[in-house]
Amino acid sequence: MTLFQRHFLSDADFSASDIETVLHLAGEFKSSRSQNAYLSGKHLALVLEKTSTRTRIAFEVAMKRQGGFVTTLDYGMSQLGLRESIADTASVLDRIYDVIAYRGIHHDEAQTLSHQSSKPVINALTDIWHPTQALADYFTMYEVKNPSSWKDVNVAYVGDGHNNVANSLLTTGALLGANIRIAAPESLQPEFTIEARALEAAAESGARILITEDPLEAVLGADFVYTDVWVSMGEPIDAWNERINLLRDYQVNSALMNATKNSEAKFLHCLPAIHDSHTEIGQQIASNYGITDGVEVTDEVFKSPASIVFQQAENRLYTIEALLVLLASETYRQDV
Repeated sequence: MTLFQRHFLSDADFSASDIETVLHLAGEFKSSRSQNAYLSGKHLALVLEKTSTRTRIAFEVAMKRQGGFVTTLDYGMSQLGLRESIADTASVLDRIYDVIAYRGIHHDEAQTLSHQSSKPVINALTDIWHPTQALADYFTMYEVKNPSSWKDVNVAYVGDGHNNVANSLLTTGALLGANIRIAAPESLQPEFTIEARALEAAAESGARILITEDPLEAVLGADFVYTDVWVSMGEPIDAWNERINLLRDYQVNSALMNATKNSEAKFLHCLPAIHDSHTEIGQQIASNYGITDGVEVTDEVFKSPASIVFQQAENRLYTIEALLVLLASETYRQDV
């Protein structure tokens, strides 16, 4: 089934075959490093309710590499959410743009955009899903391990397992057939509906899923150890108190990496990471909680040869580039 003109709001919107199609094309774009014109004359509306670094630059550069154009709409620079509803804005964008990417707080607003738009809507991050991140994650894993099958890939996510990154990592992995373990306190484990959907996909793909409170159980034999910040964008600063108390034992450090019993195990993080006290938040945490050598990951692991976080960040470009071409290019469809 073609991906042309389809929405991509959650990882579950795509089949395993769809995901493989995106990853294959991303590999072609990365290996050629050449600029194409599959999106010549196409316009992307990049709607940012939340601040962004990697997502923003990946979408902007991807469109340019393919001959397209981008309008970036920050909430502070438009009427969106202030004087105009997202439904009304969507109706305007649908008439002017060829594809829309939305990065915001509430997933139902991304759904509203898609309901009001005949053009493809891409979820560039909401409170429940981060599907473009998962595409880059699995592309990076494939690039590093080059497995004969996804069943040979063992991924351990450690930390806050209730967030959008964990949801997307779990769901995409289950669709592909990888082995996914999530280690988190019971109160920060994936919601039942997310886990149930992943288990359903795993029954078809052969993926093995483990949700546990024990980080040592999760990382044993892992090829990749993944974590994310303990408090996400938009959450109150007061959340740090609770999260640090819950997650102190889930920090990715050298001891946890060694517990994989796999000398080739790699470290992944969607970034930004609090791995030292050189940022404003890092300084606050060091001052308030006495944690000076990283929070969710130590500086030692973050800067170690096992860390492939910047390769992972670079791959946001190629996977988003492939996604945009597949969803919005008639030219590519004719070529293939």
